[in-house]
Amino acid sequence: MSHGVTPPHPEKFLEVRCQQYEAEPWLVAMCAGYELGEWRGEQLAEHVMEWLPEFALKYSEWKSLGPSNAVKLIKKAAKAIYKTEKYGSRGEFGELLLHIVIRHVFRTFPAISKMHYKDSRNDTVKGFDCVHTIAKEDKLELWLGEVKFYKDIGSAIRDVIKELNDHTKRDYLRDEFSAITNKIDKSWPSSDKLSKLLDNNTSLDEIFDSVTIPVLLSYDSGTVNSYDRVTDDFKRDFASEVNEHWNTFRSKNLPKSVNIVLILLPLKSKKDLQDKLHGELQRWN
Repeated sequence: MSHGVTPPHPEKFLEVRCQQYEAEPWLVAMCAGYELGEWRGEQLAEHVMEWLPEFALKYSEWKSLGPSNAVKLIKKAAKAIYKTEKYGSRGEFGELLLHIVIRHVFRTFPAISKMHYKDSRNDTVKGFDCVHTIAKEDKLELWLGEVKFYKDIGSAIRDVIKELNDHTKRDYLRDEFSAITNKIDKSWPSSDKLSKLLDNNTSLDEIFDSVTIPVLLSYDSGTVNSYDRVTDDFKRDFASEVNEHWNTFRSKNLPKSVNIVLILLPLKSKKDLQDKLHGELQRWN
């Protein structure tokens, strides 16, 4: 089963520095690394911009991306994601980072652009933070993401646990599935299969067998701030730090009905990265 022909996505930038698939929820911890004694925040911001068209445009738009229309589509994508100076509490940057990670690590495919949930200028996007799929033989796996683009890991864990439990309740899911179905680009090759999976007549038990929730949490990291290059000591401390947060996360009251993947993205400074991303977007507006 195939999702169809699409443009190649950008090369990998973030490194998987720690992963755990033997216990639930799965853990994946990403690392931007260093260059010439500095954390690679500026390079990460530049890399994120390369993903804008795929993240913010409809399938029928970004599949046509090429040399002749790249600048035009990147500008359109930038306008779709970001139209306000009041960016302090917005979550689109985190959603974009989640999109990048699960595309590379798990080979997911975007089913819809969350930007199309925006109903008016500067609306924040409600619902799950990504809607991706993985095609396996004659069925689809549905990946519905949650993101907390925070500086404090404790707050990120606290807030996402509440959302995970709220967002896996029956009424919320039915409303979300209806919204997703209405946003599916009919030119996407798997549109009919996804619409059938999310149909009101399909039991939630059957849907849950096909659902994974990737949870991306960012935070200002003590380890990242204590080093200026990737060394054996850095790798050891990085692994220790993310495993501590993973154990805290999985000790909480997680919903049992779906598969969950915890993705940790330790940062040098969430605010600094946010400012760099803002600057990159301003160049295209």
